Amino acid sequence: MGSLFRSEEMALCQLFLQSEAAYACVSELGELGLVQFRDLNPDVNAFQRKFVNEVRRCDEMERKLRYLEKEIKKDGIPMLDTGESPEAPQPREMIDLEATFEKLENELREVNQNAEALKRNFLELTELKHILRKTQVFFDEQEGGVNQTTESMTRALITDEARSAGASMGPVQLGYLEKSNEREDYLPCFVAGVILRERLPAFERMLWRACRGNVFLRQAMIETPLEDPTNGDQVHKSVFIIFFQGDQLKTRVKKICEGFRATLYPCPEAPADRREMAMGVMTRIEDLNTVLGQTQDHRHRVLVAAAKNLKNWFVKVRKIKAIYHTLNLFNLDVTQKCLIAECWVPLLDIETIQLALRRGTERSGSSVPPILNRMQTFENPPTYNRTNKFTKAFQALIDAYGVASYREMNPAPYTIITFPFLFAVMFGDLGHGAIMALFGLWMIRKEKGLAAQKTDNEIWNIFFGGRYIIFLMGVFSMYTGLIYNDIFSKSLNIFGSHWHMSYNKSTVLENKYLQLNPKGDYEGDPYPFGMDPIWQVAGANKIIFHNAYKMKISIIFGVIHMIFGVVMSWHNHTYFRNRISMLYEFIPQLVFLLLLFFYMVLLMFIKWIKFAATNAKPYSEACAPSILITFIDMVLFNTPKAPPQDCETYMFFGQHFIQVLFVLVAVGCIPVMLLAKPLLIMQARKQANVQPIAGATSDAETGGVSNGGSHGGGGGPHEEEEELSEIFIHQSIHTIEYVLGSVSHTASYLRLWALSLAHAQLAEVLWTMVLSIGLKQEGWLGGIILTCVFAFWAILTVGILVLMEGLSAFLHTLRLHWVEFQSKFYKGQGYAFQPFSFDAIIENGAASAEAE
Repeated sequence: MGSLFRSEEMALCQLFLQSEAAYACVSELGELGLVQFRDLNPDVNAFQRKFVNEVRRCDEMERKLRYLEKEIKKDGIPMLDTGESPEAPQPREMIDLEATFEKLENELREVNQNAEALKRNFLELTELKHILRKTQVFFDEQEGGVNQTTESMTRALITDEARSAGASMGPVQLGYLEKSNEREDYLPCFVAGVILRERLPAFERMLWRACRGNVFLRQAMIETPLEDPTNGDQVHKSVFIIFFQGDQLKTRVKKICEGFRATLYPCPEAPADRREMAMGVMTRIEDLNTVLGQTQDHRHRVLVAAAKNLKNWFVKVRKIKAIYHTLNLFNLDVTQKCLIAECWVPLLDIETIQLALRRGTERSGSSVPPILNRMQTFENPPTYNRTNKFTKAFQALIDAYGVASYREMNPAPYTIITFPFLFAVMFGDLGHGAIMALFGLWMIRKEKGLAAQKTDNEIWNIFFGGRYIIFLMGVFSMYTGLIYNDIFSKSLNIFGSHWHMSYNKSTVLENKYLQLNPKGDYEGDPYPFGMDPIWQVAGANKIIFHNAYKMKISIIFGVIHMIFGVVMSWHNHTYFRNRISMLYEFIPQLVFLLLLFFYMVLLMFIKWIKFAATNAKPYSEACAPSILITFIDMVLFNTPKAPPQDCETYMFFGQHFIQVLFVLVAVGCIPVMLLAKPLLIMQARKQANVQPIAGATSDAETGGVSNGGSHGGGGGPHEEEEELSEIFIHQSIHTIEYVLGSVSHTASYLRLWALSLAHAQLAEVLWTMVLSIGLKQEGWLGGIILTCVFAFWAILTVGILVLMEGLSAFLHTLRLHWVEFQSKFYKGQGYAFQPFSFDAIIENGAASAEAE
């Protein structure tokens, strides 16, 4: 089979590169993305490898680019992204890049430092401007004279704490405030400054406690917020002025201001001096505004120029770093002139890889061609499944369960059909499926533009990554909706119902539980496609009919799905030449499944074909036996109960004998699955006279994966030894799991019926209890009510029935594939092929940068 159904054949190769050509060759392989290198220096510390200095230089360049990116984003400058991927620069170009980044970083840091200093100066001048304005108001209030000043300045701060301590609510004298030639210590002094508004209450309390109430504080808020030059945040501050007496209080007040990070400014006492200072401050502020504008313009020009090349710079640096990191995985030969590497490559791409190596050698100007030798190994190769934008999402569903073992059958191609189909069985509704299909189709049509809009929204990325799955689920749901004849809980009467009423209208309306007679009211020919629309308006027996139909098709699809999974194991056994597993695992498993559960499916078809409501006894509807009771009696060897009069006990001749034979053969398959394979392994060991032999695992003993010869390079028998007791235990677990799982897995497919029924009932509830209310309204007011009701119904339909029910059906479908289907043949014990690819490295680097 092609690589679509199995992973690619892999080969372990040894690569010899001349030191001068190694960089260019690895660069070409990174662009190709088809080589997975192995670490030949696993015991060497990362700081002791040959190219560690180059990696550090790349880290430093990345740091500088991240700094530039942060500054560009801070200013909201768009970064040019052409979507192109420039080639990895030559090693000599690293020096130019380093010089460019160093120059940009130094220039930007210098501009930022200058801008910060200017902003700090601007802040100080702005605060001083507000101090001069506010203090002028304070001093204007005291122009009445010394007595008035004395009276106003005898007020004290009485805080809540002081009041609670019993402090007097009256004024506290500050002492002698009048000017005295005898005692200079009692001359009034003051300081002025600004403080953060949220610190002001605590600042007042501290002044009260430390100065014992012998200070006078006036404060006023600055209405406009000020910009913090350090981080650019807007802060709210207040102006304060504190009057006190003596040097001791002066020292204490300044220490308190310093503790609360209040900024003090000089404030002249004379009004003329204050006016002169205010004029000087305003002039300096205007000059600073001019200089700040020029500085910001220069900074903006630097960032705009950097933004044009930043994406390309990131790509170049990450490519250089990836190349040197890969070169650190190589070994040096004894002459120090050749690098030796080991790598996994797809067998079909060896020629393409050799061409890339030749291109790299030509670019480097080396005269020594690279050598690529295929090696023989017993290691298990990595698993590589080629995907495209359509199959990638389906392969991701399989890999989420476990990466396939090397060259085992890949379920992804079959999942492309079975996954949306089983989903649609549960989600079948023409209207809801159309909504889902249109959403998926919109993402497919706009995928280039949507993919270019890279976002870190995980929910959107999941939806967009699964756009083809969503589209197929919607299309298949439309198909099953037509089969169910269900569109928003209503039916489409395309071909006309094949039932007609022999009763008059009043009789039907008055008798709620009246049923049509198939012998007289049915035309005999089935509805051409899907269900007859009359079942949608049926009352008492609508759910009964749907239950019987959907329950049976769930079992039918489930048994066919499981049989298909067992048949897939046959492909694995034949490919790996595993003859014992073929004879003593696959055949007993298939026989067991066919004789019990596929026989039950056949009984359903026999019942549908042979018994009908229009037939006479013994093949009338009343004589039709229960399939479930028949199956239980078959397994327990019970004698069926006596049928109704004129009815037959069995559905066909020889049914009892066939059922007994089928059960006995199925039970006989159990010891074959349990004992045959371990006993043959034990016999093989005795014949080889080795106890135990190397590679005696259940797979290797019986012709398991041979990665060495014809299957494409890599791995032969395992070197591990497995005891016979462990082989018997593993086989017992496998047999018990299969036998019991056949029963539980068959019952598990009933979730198809349960979720389909729940989805249909929820749709009917929304129609009956929401939309039908709006449809019953009349007149212009009814139109308004219908519009509102329809909007509410549409929101509930999309939110509950499409999104929530769709997610539920998706998860149940995923479980049916992972457990019921893949457990029959899929081991998923491999490890993924992770080639050295620039595209993957750049994508991961961009994703991590966005996350930061």
